[in-house]
Amino acid sequence: MPGVAPRTPGTLSTGQSDNMKKASYSVFSCLLLFSTSACGKKSSPTGNNNKPDTTITVVTPSDPVTAATEGFFADRWTAKKFTAPAYNNVAPPTTVNAIVNVDASTVITKISPALFGNNSNPYMTQIVTEPTLMEHITKLHPGIIRFPGGNISSIYFWNAAPGSPPADAPANLPDKNGTMANAGYWYGNNNNVRTLSLDNYYRLLQQTNNEGIITLNYSYARYGTSANPVAAAAHLAADWVRYDNGRTRYWEIGNENNGNWQAGYRIDPSQNKDGQPLLITGDLYGRHAKIFIDSLRKAAADIGKTIYIGVQLLETEPASWATTTDKTWNSGVLQQAANAADFYIVHSYYTPYNTNSTAPDILATAATVTKKMADHVSASTQAAGVSTKPLALTEWNIFATGSQQMVSQIAGIHAVLVLEELIKNKFGMASRWNLANAWDNGNDHGLFSQGETASGEQRWEPRPAFYYLYFLQKTLGDRAINASATDTSIIAYASTFSSGEIATVLVNKGSEPKNVQLAYRNFNPGNRYYWYTLTGGETVNGFSRKVLVNDNGPTGAAGGPKNYDAIKASAAAISGGIKVTLPPISVVYVVTEKK
Repeated sequence: MPGVAPRTPGTLSTGQSDNMKKASYSVFSCLLLFSTSACGKKSSPTGNNNKPDTTITVVTPSDPVTAATEGFFADRWTAKKFTAPAYNNVAPPTTVNAIVNVDASTVITKISPALFGNNSNPYMTQIVTEPTLMEHITKLHPGIIRFPGGNISSIYFWNAAPGSPPADAPANLPDKNGTMANAGYWYGNNNNVRTLSLDNYYRLLQQTNNEGIITLNYSYARYGTSANPVAAAAHLAADWVRYDNGRTRYWEIGNENNGNWQAGYRIDPSQNKDGQPLLITGDLYGRHAKIFIDSLRKAAADIGKTIYIGVQLLETEPASWATTTDKTWNSGVLQQAANAADFYIVHSYYTPYNTNSTAPDILATAATVTKKMADHVSASTQAAGVSTKPLALTEWNIFATGSQQMVSQIAGIHAVLVLEELIKNKFGMASRWNLANAWDNGNDHGLFSQGETASGEQRWEPRPAFYYLYFLQKTLGDRAINASATDTSIIAYASTFSSGEIATVLVNKGSEPKNVQLAYRNFNPGNRYYWYTLTGGETVNGFSRKVLVNDNGPTGAAGGPKNYDAIKASAAAISGGIKVTLPPISVVYVVTEKK
């Protein structure tokens, strides 16, 4: 259940009497203005030398109703308490050329704890046998780890051993053009050192204190050769729910099944026995999804557990050249399965496919694409006349290639921007793709290196994105509030801790350093503020494989500081104003104590 924010002495509880509310109304009205000269007070510093005003009365804002797009994903929200880190005193800048206004008078949303997830996969070892990797995952604490994830989900048999697929799973499957090739099935009962067994996935979750989301093999309902392949696939999925026995709350029916790259998009009609069409449609997937959902719910009821089941939607309006499957996908799925499903699933890789995107182009997509996804799903549900439901982005990253963008500091900054935009747009859940992948000359989505010789990295060495995500979660509060910068090269986000402090994330996307002063509304700063500065090393305008944290960097050519969890924060007294320097192409995480 959601925690209850503690109230500091002298603040007004949202449960106060009507008379107390009326008495505080005039004070609160003053706080709604950044310029409060009519009240005889300054609400915040606005110049280079102004000191914080510590005389304002702070009103505790009400929490908003949980958005329908967040829903049950926010159920495990808990109040967060900030603990001051070890720090080094650092002299702040004496002058500033930008102001960031932080408004603590209104809560945008309580931050869903399910937004920081990642994807595991069956080709990154048994994981629990890799202590270095396990230590990094534990420290990062993504909260959600998806499995088996990706295209493998469509050819994955959770309870089978290698070489022993179900008798009705054909040895060969057609590709998008109809060419038959070996199916290449993957298996849950595989203890080979190069793969991840199902039981070790469960051990991974237990040992790192994360929970899972499981992607079921829907495609088996398409390519299965039994008399009723849909029933066979749904029964297999329900048996997984029974075996899982309540360890997993979130279940996805398939993975990107609209895509012509996916097993089951096209089937061999000569082997099909229930009259399915050559190519999948949203309507067909929706009808099949209802059968899956019935079987899954019965299985959950049999074991006395509660589960949530998601169906796939497209995140954006299909292009004019898109397949008919894509153009009719959302309407077909929603007409058939919206009333039965618990949540909607989308995927996005933000940047244009296989394009050598620039750093500014990549960073700009975090805001534009995230909003476009939210708007498109909303428009799709309205057009279909169905209810809004929690929204899960179960795969996301960038598709930029050619300049090692995926393993650069820009990917890390982009990851921070995406998560902040997901919070602002009230997504319920997200899981980044992925924990480890393959080098491919730097076109590697992996958060950790597999240690390929060509990469020059040690095995399980974190990539820059890891550090940006680690320090975001280390300094993020539990409620999002509004923040804005006077300089367009700066992007600002803010959150509050239930213990009273304010966290601010400052992104300088420009090539010039900026000295920034934070100005607060409805907040009394205390004695000290703390910050961590992350930069890309020697690279300013390009893509760097390094990341420096408060000037601590890697010993090699890539990655970040090995002692990242022991790096001291920078800190300064608040008496001179809350000021920080943002280096070019950087992220600075600031936490300000309350009075």
